[in-house]
Amino acid sequence: MRNRISRIFVLNFLAIIASSTVAIVAPEKASAAGSKPNFLFIFSDDQSHETIRHLGNKEIITPNLDRLAQNGVSFTNAYNMGAWLGAVCVASRTSLNTGRSVWQARQIERNLDQHVQRGEFWSQIMSRSGYETYLSGKWHVATNAAPLFDHSSNIRGGMPDQTEEGYNRPKENDSWTPWAKQFGGFWKGGKHWSEVLADDAERFFEKAKKADKPFFMYLAFNAPHDPRQAPREFVDLYDRDSIAVPESFIPEYPYKQEMGCYIDPKGKIRRDERLGPFPRTPETVQLHRQEYFAAITHMDAQIGRILDALENSGQADNTYIFYTSDHGLACGHHGLLGKQNMYEHSMKPPLIVSGPSIQKNQTRDALVYLQDIMPTTLELADAQIPDYVDFHSLTPIIENKDASSPYNAIYGCYQDELQRMIRVGNHKLILYPTAGIYRLYDLVNDPQELHDLAPLGGEHAEKSKELFQSLLTLQEELGDSLDLKAVFPNLSSS
Repeated sequence: MRNRISRIFVLNFLAIIASSTVAIVAPEKASAAGSKPNFLFIFSDDQSHETIRHLGNKEIITPNLDRLAQNGVSFTNAYNMGAWLGAVCVASRTSLNTGRSVWQARQIERNLDQHVQRGEFWSQIMSRSGYETYLSGKWHVATNAAPLFDHSSNIRGGMPDQTEEGYNRPKENDSWTPWAKQFGGFWKGGKHWSEVLADDAERFFEKAKKADKPFFMYLAFNAPHDPRQAPREFVDLYDRDSIAVPESFIPEYPYKQEMGCYIDPKGKIRRDERLGPFPRTPETVQLHRQEYFAAITHMDAQIGRILDALENSGQADNTYIFYTSDHGLACGHHGLLGKQNMYEHSMKPPLIVSGPSIQKNQTRDALVYLQDIMPTTLELADAQIPDYVDFHSLTPIIENKDASSPYNAIYGCYQDELQRMIRVGNHKLILYPTAGIYRLYDLVNDPQELHDLAPLGGEHAEKSKELFQSLLTLQEELGDSLDLKAVFPNLSSS
C-alpha cells in the first residue's frame, strides 16, 4: 500500500513537471542572427519505439521525452536496417556514423581506420563544416572515438558487464536487484552511467558557451540496455504485478533456433535471451518490463537535466535536437527478450526532432531509417552530403507531413543467412532462410504482428510473392548476397 501511495504521488508530481515544461523557455541570450545552428544528438540503447508516454504508452513515465515530443516532430516508422552480428548495436552505430547501409558498413568495418584518415565519419564532416564537436557515452564502433571529436569524456566501448546473478530471472533466492551497486554494470565506478552522461553534458554546455564555433554534441546513453539498473525509487514507480504483459506474449517463439536469436555460433544462449528462463511466463515478462521501464524513466530524468542545461546555456533557440536509439527491444513480445528479430518492437526505435522552425507536437508515419539523422544534420548545417552516404535527409518530411518517404521499401536483415525482412506500404514479409519459413503481416490491421497471413494463401500468397520480388531488388541494391530464390522457390515462381 505504501509503495502504491508513493507511486501515485510521484506520478502526479511528474505530470505537473511535464505540463509545466511543455514549451522550451526563452534563452538567457539569443544566438546571433544568421549563425549556424547547433546540434544536440541524444542516443539511447535498446529502446523500443513503444516506450514514450506521449506517443501512446500510458504505463511508462517519461516527462522529458514527452516534453521533447511535444516540442517537435516524432517519426512513428523509423527503422534500423538490422545487423551482420548478434550485437545489433554495433551495426546500427557503424551505419549511423559512416552513412553506409548495413552490408556496406560491414564491408568497411574491417578497415575503419582508413575511413577515419579520409575524414569520412559524421563528426569529422561536422568539424570541417565549422563545428566544435563533443562526445560522451557509448561508442561501440570499431575505431577509436577520441580523435574523432574535439572534446570527449567517459567513452564507453560497449555493453555494461552483466553478472551471473543477473541471468535467468526471476528465480528462487534471487539476489540481483537493479539498485545494488555490488553487481557493477551501470554502477561500475560508483555513480550510475546515465547520471555521469548528464554530468558530462552540463560541463560540455559550459565549454560551448565560451566557444566561438557552433556545437555538435553526441551524447550516447548505455541505458536501457541490460543490466537494466536504476535507483530503487525509480523501480518503485512501477508495480510489477500491474505491468501489462504484451498482447503478443507466448512462452516460446516457434523458430527461435532458426532465427539465431537464441543460440550464437559458439552454441551458447545469447545474452539477451539468457536474462529470463524458457519457457517464458507472464511473471518473467512483468519483471523485465518493470526494470526496463525504470531504466528508461531514470534515463528520462537525466535527459531533463540535459535539456535544462541547453536552455540555461542561452542557445536553445538555435539548437536542433535529435533523439533516437540504435534499435528497439522485444522485452516480452513474441516469447523473446532481445532485439535479434525482425518484429516492429525490435526494429523500430523512437525518433524525435525539435529545433528552430520545427513544428510542435507533430507525428510523421513515413517509412525512414534512424540513420537518416546523419544526412539531415549535414543538410541543416549547410554541409555537403558525401556521395558515399546511403541515407536521406528527413527535412522534406519534417517540413511537410504529406511528403513521401525517400524509400519505396524498408529492408531488414540479421546475420548472413538467418533472417530477412521487407516492409512495403502496410505489409511486412519476414523470412527465416535456414528454416524455409516466411511470415506475412498486415501492420495496419495487425500492428502487434499476431496473425501470420502467409499460410492463408489466396491474395496473401500473391502479396508474399510481390514483397519477395521487391526484397530481391533491394538485396541487389544493398549488396546482400544471400540467395533467397534457392530457399524459397515457391515465392520466386510467377
